Amino acid sequence: MDAAVRSLFAQVLGPAFDALPAPVRALHVAQGRRRYAGAVEVERGSGLLSRLAVFATRLPPAGSGPLCVEIEASPSQEYWTRYIGGRAMPSRLWREGSVLCERLGVATFGFHLEVVNEAIVWRVVRVRVFGVSLPPRWFTGVGARESADGERYAFDVWASLPLAGLLVHYRGWLDVRNE
Repeated sequence: MDAAVRSLFAQVLGPAFDALPAPVRALHVAQGRRRYAGAVEVERGSGLLSRLAVFATRLPPAGSGPLCVEIEASPSQEYWTRYIGGRAMPSRLWREGSVLCERLGVATFGFHLEVVNEAIVWRVVRVRVFGVSLPPRWFTGVGARESADGERYAFDVWASLPLAGLLVHYRGWLDVRNE
């Protein structure tokens, strides 16, 4: 498949994408509008800086329960809306060279993705808030891991910052067999 029709994640990961487990590939090859159901558990920080950062990036509320994720995907960009605890958490993803960019609220993150032990590992390489670049070293506590749990797609996302501490840590699964 040529780059013009390969999915966004397949473009970013290159040949390593093909070695991922089937549930991870299934989520990331689908094009058009898809809806997935699953479950999520969310922990949130309680400090003032943590609450402000969570508000600015529209991160999910604390708790556990059902999760719905809608993805509108094309080879050039993806729009994700995660419905957690009665709230929508929208983001837009696109590629800039080898970096996967994600806009969440007022923040735009640039991630280096790599496949490690059959999982996609996300590491922050750049951040802009209100268009202002911030030092990536402030964001070493931000990342994600996508893997398979049997036939399910599994995810683990964490964000903590110096001074603010824990912003959010959420993990769970999606059923990618029946959208």
